[in-house]
Amino acid sequence: MTGLLVTNARVVGAESLIESGWLATSDRVIEAFGPGFPEPGLADGRQVIDVGGATVLPGFIDVHVHGAVGHEVMDGDPAGLTAMSAFFASHGVTSFLATTWTAPAEETMVALRAVAGVTGSALPGARLLGAHMEGPYLSSGRCGAQDPRSVRPPDLDEARRFLDTGVVRLITVAPELAAARDLVELCLAQGARVSIGHTEASFEQVAEAVAWGARQVTHTFNAMPPLHHRSPGPVGAAMVLPELLAELIADYHHVHPVVLDAFLRAKGPDGVTLVTDALRPTGLDSGEFDIGGRRATVEHGVVRLDDGTIAGSLLTMDVALRNLMRATGRPVEDLWRTASRNGAIAAGVADRTGLIAPRMDADLVVVGPDVDVRLTVVGGRVVHTAAAAIPVA
Repeated sequence: MTGLLVTNARVVGAESLIESGWLATSDRVIEAFGPGFPEPGLADGRQVIDVGGATVLPGFIDVHVHGAVGHEVMDGDPAGLTAMSAFFASHGVTSFLATTWTAPAEETMVALRAVAGVTGSALPGARLLGAHMEGPYLSSGRCGAQDPRSVRPPDLDEARRFLDTGVVRLITVAPELAAARDLVELCLAQGARVSIGHTEASFEQVAEAVAWGARQVTHTFNAMPPLHHRSPGPVGAAMVLPELLAELIADYHHVHPVVLDAFLRAKGPDGVTLVTDALRPTGLDSGEFDIGGRRATVEHGVVRLDDGTIAGSLLTMDVALRNLMRATGRPVEDLWRTASRNGAIAAGVADRTGLIAPRMDADLVVVGPDVDVRLTVVGGRVVHTAAAAIPVA
């Protein structure tokens, strides 16, 4: 077969919503889509899938995810990345950035080399785009769940070693640190985008980092000063500076639903990218596990270190989008960018994925009314089908 023909579908295109239509793929890309019924010839040589009125979206893209199903990126294990790929696809994710955390340089290099070995290879589910480095160049006063023993000021020689692996697409930096500007310029020269996070920066310091070229905020509201009416800080900057994409962890634990709603009203869907920040026990029923040698416990859906600090999440991207819809009262056709298009921008791949448009990669997710994932397609290939939801021949 040369591609897929998805019929009886709500298609959320780049510019408009088709309430009842079809979509055809060919050679890993979207060939065409439209309202009503496709011309009979389009079915020739294609696998035809009737989705029963479900909604077709661009596949979800998670640019901040550490692990799942018993594996984490810092394990440095290609088999673990492969298992994560399959799990993420079952939740509608078609691409992801494997995210490291703050650790000694050699541990980080092991993880980055594993990511380099898997990036671009055939995987059972979501495509691995590269790495997001969350640290180590962070504020010691805003470590969050990052290991304070390994948080350190920017070291340009060390950073070059990380960047020379060729897989770092995004790096989180505290811009108030000495040599932060030099680090940002180095990252941009090597093709890595810069996100502001784990920071004590003022609004003015964030604005200065934006002038250097920073374009994102890591898990907005978390591991940074709260919004204050006389000191807006990073949250205020994320809210009003149009250059910044703002990550949000929409699990209702990291950010209250009311705040999710308020922030989205201020920033708009074009300025928010949903992320999971998911860790090893995601998808499992695990009580205790290890984060870089420190014990973490899962209780009532929240991951915490022994000192009570929230450490990542158990979130998946489908649940994140569902939660944002419920918090804001807005439909999926208003919010899909937060789960797909904006992640593509954050990962530097917006020229080829994250939109339903001709010649874009056929990275798709089919969902029901409550963002229940029924079908996931990566590069025109069906990689996940929910049992009994959609019959796929």
